[in-house]
Amino acid sequence: MERTKFRAIVPTHILTNDPSFTAWGWAVLTRSGIVVDCGCIKTVPEQKKRRIRKSDDTERRISEIVHTLLSLIKKYNVVYILSEAPHGSQNASAAVMIGACVGIVQSIADVLDIGVEFYSEGDSKKNTLGKLSATKNEMVQAIQKVYTTVKWSGIKYVDEAVADALAVHYVASRFSSTMKMMRINEK
Repeated sequence: MERTKFRAIVPTHILTNDPSFTAWGWAVLTRSGIVVDCGCIKTVPEQKKRRIRKSDDTERRISEIVHTLLSLIKKYNVVYILSEAPHGSQNASAAVMIGACVGIVQSIADVLDIGVEFYSEGDSKKNTLGKLSATKNEMVQAIQKVYTTVKWSGIKYVDEAVADALAVHYVASRFSSTMKMMRINEK
């Protein structure tokens, strides 16, 4: 008699991001939009403390972000990634960070063969608050009303980063064809 092998059905999740070198906000959600986990990856420059070149310290920080994101993707079986598209820079160093943030998200998606969508900060604000200009506090308050199961940290920069990541999910859940299909297939 042949035995039937049963496989456990592992739920799949979506990772949404507010990329930044100093406070990378993230949230993991079910395909139907329930927040499972959220947080912030904080990295700080330490080239002077470590007595290393600035470029080596930048690589260290990138590595910290990448390893944290990869562990989240593995832990929660992430099948889709959303991200705010970083924009604008006030100096050359900030421009490097913007490029690195986009590179991190896109490279992880490419290497792991996971779909990815980027949305602008303006898209998030416009769809969450109905206007393009908003304070961080306004965004946090608006997102708290939409995602009521979030365990907020009470730490200002963490909650702001998480709220911005969730705002990306909010706009994608309204306009992304892929997200709509994922919700239909989950039912």
